[in-house]
Amino acid sequence: MILFRQRFGSANVTSLVERVSRFTVLLKSADKRTRPVIDKVSAAIRALPQPARRSITFDRGTEFVSWPHLQAEIGTSIWFCDPSAPWQKGTVENTNRRARRWLPRERDIGQLSDHDFRDRLNATARKCLGGKSSVEVFQA
Repeated sequence: MILFRQRFGSANVTSLVERVSRFTVLLKSADKRTRPVIDKVSAAIRALPQPARRSITFDRGTEFVSWPHLQAEIGTSIWFCDPSAPWQKGTVENTNRRARRWLPRERDIGQLSDHDFRDRLNATARKCLGGKSSVEVFQA
């Protein structure tokens, strides 16, 4: 989860990253309580094809405490990283670092559209994907 300055309230961005293609879904939310975050994650996961949603790995944030409801709703296996082990979700940590280039802590994400979130990272060609964008690899 990407957090912002307190003056913007509980604004946050939850990042979902498919490991093979690095296809990223960024979900902005005005609230970091579990129900709003899980509802947005559920809607985003349901929109993906089944091979792209076989499992989800979360960190141990309190926003994911309702994970049993999510698992029951979408039928996807849920896993958690060990405490203080961010390397177990390295792809997401790398993606969050890339997103911080255009989402600094001082940014008011309420000013951004969902379109800005959806396309920014996925349209960029990446060296680890052989010069292809995440969208190209994900669609293939």
